[in-house]
Amino acid sequence: MKFLVALLVAVSALVAQQPENEAFAPDRIEIYKQVDGPDLSLQIFLPSGWSRSDSRPAIVFFFGGGWVSGDPAQFHPHARYFAQRGVVAACAWYRTKNSHGTDPFAAIADGKSAMRWLRMHALEWGIDPGRIVAAGGSAGGHVAASTALLQGLDDPGDDPSVSSTPSALVLFNPVIDTTEKGYGVEKVGERKLEASPVHHVRGGLAPTIIFHGTADTTVPFENVERFCSLMIRAGNRCELVPYDGEKHGFFNYSRNVDHYLDTVGHANEFLRSVGIIP
Repeated sequence: MKFLVALLVAVSALVAQQPENEAFAPDRIEIYKQVDGPDLSLQIFLPSGWSRSDSRPAIVFFFGGGWVSGDPAQFHPHARYFAQRGVVAACAWYRTKNSHGTDPFAAIADGKSAMRWLRMHALEWGIDPGRIVAAGGSAGGHVAASTALLQGLDDPGDDPSVSSTPSALVLFNPVIDTTEKGYGVEKVGERKLEASPVHHVRGGLAPTIIFHGTADTTVPFENVERFCSLMIRAGNRCELVPYDGEKHGFFNYSRNVDHYLDTVGHANEFLRSVGIIP
């Protein structure tokens, strides 16, 4: 055990000395959607021994940034972690105010488009279309949650016969209430209830795990407590993992490697428990 701990510390120190885009570089980049402005891509991380004839689980991560800014590189360490565990992982670009001059509803539509693209190309990428997880942090957590909870709000160019619904959700301090009780009401305006996942809880939703700091001043901890309570009451599985005294973004690799390792390890076990990962 002491050897393993020492090895982990040494590897973490080595990786920390490298730029993240080198230490966690994606294996492939694929355009999943063309829009006004830069095309939207999925940065794909492939497991060792991967082949197109596989039928592996997949997970797609959506970055945070308040629907204003952000970069998929935020979740490159998470994607590489899951790829090393046999999962096809991807980090998605989606439209933001800074990149495309858009609002949160464009981000929601893009999240759904990314999920549909993975299902439509499952055979090409050795993916089991029945085991695709949506994940994300903050506004990206909202995008991920929206693929499961918000009906409609699809891109008009999408094929509605292809489901955008994930098999499970892995959320890191997600925006889950877009009313005055949560975050983002000034960005969604009169459509605040339409964009608010906590107001669309019902039975039959994907099993969900949430990592959230109790001292988060951006997205109140009460929001995720209320969401999980409603999910369980509706008969869904929802696991909330609180981090005492931690604030927004505590889980990021660049901020705290220990919290990063703890959250991805816990997420891995959760996905095993619901049958996503063997």
